[in-house]
Amino acid sequence: MNNVYITRISKFLPNEPVTNDQMEEKLGVINGKASKARRVVLRNNQIKTRYYAIGDNGEITHNNAQLTKEAVENLCDEEFQTKDIQLLSCGTSSPDQILPSHTAMVHGFLKNGNMEINSPSGACCSGMNALKFGFLSVKVGQVENAVCAGSERTSSWMKSDIFSNEVERLKELEDSPILAFNKEFLRWMLSDGAAAVLLESEPKGKLPLKIEWMEGYSYAYEMETCMYAGGEKLEDGNLKPWSEYPADVWGEMSLFAMKQDTRLLGNNILVKGVDSLKQAYEKHNIGPDDVDYYLPHISSYYFKQGLYDEMVNRGIEMPWEKWFLNLDKVGNVGAASIYVMLEELMSSGKLIKGDRILLHVPESARFSYAYAYLTVC
Repeated sequence: MNNVYITRISKFLPNEPVTNDQMEEKLGVINGKASKARRVVLRNNQIKTRYYAIGDNGEITHNNAQLTKEAVENLCDEEFQTKDIQLLSCGTSSPDQILPSHTAMVHGFLKNGNMEINSPSGACCSGMNALKFGFLSVKVGQVENAVCAGSERTSSWMKSDIFSNEVERLKELEDSPILAFNKEFLRWMLSDGAAAVLLESEPKGKLPLKIEWMEGYSYAYEMETCMYAGGEKLEDGNLKPWSEYPADVWGEMSLFAMKQDTRLLGNNILVKGVDSLKQAYEKHNIGPDDVDYYLPHISSYYFKQGLYDEMVNRGIEMPWEKWFLNLDKVGNVGAASIYVMLEELMSSGKLIKGDRILLHVPESARFSYAYAYLTVC
């Protein structure tokens, strides 16, 4: 088996940072009224700025595949060009279309020649699943290099016109319609962007990161759906897909809007996250003392203290000085968040040879978790 190293990393965050006060201007006002939920959600998540692929006049500046293409090209220079990529693996929870696959569309924009592609589906863990496919492919020697990426373009899913048909329908039923909090919640959480890494079997570059191991865990066998799009959650907890609804109600029910069961999220996301973390520790015979930088993808700073407290409860406390987060500056970029976080750490000048980094990514869609353990070489 080959060793596998992250030898390059890059990001692409579109346009200028969007402040909290600019959000509704960019995304639009629903039903002509400023959101009552916005300030509550922002106070809890503590995000100050985020990025949208939306121009000054409301025009779309990039689709998801274009964001990813920009991040991949930012990896390259004269020594390593896009035509040198042997495997492209890209994860996202907000593809531009159902078919073709997201990575196929990225490859189409790159126009860099024939190569293998991989498109893992899912939510935040799709970026880590993309990384794991590249990691295993290089490790077994099937390819000499792999470019892996995570990206999101959720702003267009959150624009007010997505909900306009539903609001019009609700107006017929009540005088003061409000959008369900589970649908509006994510409008004030999510951000656009992409990031990518180059994996190689040799430790090239200034401070390459060796991927020691990756692990994944799913609790879908015992947990119902929590975050979803393209369907409606029923009373019994099952998800009814868009394809089983008549086309004329897709807009009325905002079936393609992204939604979150906030009750289910709060009760389970941290408990299952720490349970899976402890399993990963035990499998690889390590603990918090073996980590110098802990990078957890959290959707909101509201969960930060709770995550710490749950670790204490399970006997695996991670000291605060080891935590590295950038949610307040870039927002929740879903599948790209862990890449963007790692890029900032690698660019910070803080890392020294021998440092150990733990990546921890939860996915609330049906409670999945992914981990990677890295060593600075």
